[in-house]
Amino acid sequence: MTAMKRIAAITMVRNDDFYLRKWVEYYGAQLGRENLYIYFDGKDQRVGDFCAGTHTTLVDKIGTKLVSAEKGRLAFVSDKAAELFDAGYDLVIGVDADEFVVVDPKLGMSLSEYLDKTPIRDSLSGLGLDFGQKLGEEPDVVEGVPFLRQRHYARICTRYTKPSILAKPLRWGSGFHRVKGHNFHISKDLYLLHFGYFDMKRLQDRFNDKDRLAQGWSAHLKKRSKTIQQVSSHKARDFDTWTRFGRICQTLVRPPYAWNKPAMFELVIIVRMPERFADLI
Repeated sequence: MTAMKRIAAITMVRNDDFYLRKWVEYYGAQLGRENLYIYFDGKDQRVGDFCAGTHTTLVDKIGTKLVSAEKGRLAFVSDKAAELFDAGYDLVIGVDADEFVVVDPKLGMSLSEYLDKTPIRDSLSGLGLDFGQKLGEEPDVVEGVPFLRQRHYARICTRYTKPSILAKPLRWGSGFHRVKGHNFHISKDLYLLHFGYFDMKRLQDRFNDKDRLAQGWSAHLKKRSKTIQQVSSHKARDFDTWTRFGRICQTLVRPPYAWNKPAMFELVIIVRMPERFADLI
């Protein structure tokens, strides 16, 4: 019998215990905690008890400004991913702590099972879904309840259709948004769910984080609140129909400034998540 692929997941965090707890819970269940590699950006960080069983490392803080820090962070993570390949891993998943690569539950298989049977030459992407809060319908997020029991609407978003899964040492661009020098492939029935801006109260609290303010995040965070406004003001469409459209469109269309990133004509397409996803995250 052929051995299953060895799969690692890697992330770098700072002051993100809320998301990291969920990240460890999800990827630990999918891949095994012994295959999770977490780097804390700054030795002033505290490692939570929920990280038990994972590989956690505190490193010197990378940069003080958003753009330079982000480039340094992804260069660091790309180097660490290369080391994991040297250590015998077949695939490395690189994502932020608020991002979750999931397989459509209709297939009835785990992430590791799906990736084990999927041929990957260079990298693999899930279709990006950026979650917002439907104001007036969905209350503030509370801990201890699955995210997808509290948030039901997402924008099909090129920004989060990322080449998150590497099959060999490559260099991620800032934010994992592209692999330098390589195209991307959006896999059928695979999604990347982004929850970084899915709660207005939590988003407002992040404005007041002194580290993010110092790095120049204010304008960025205000920009990202657009997802909440879009989810609240646009009609939600059928998930299966429009994610199929999004996958085809993003596969064929490229922005003029980057051939290895997806585009979708700036369309704002909001979908409502099917009940089958409700307990995934």
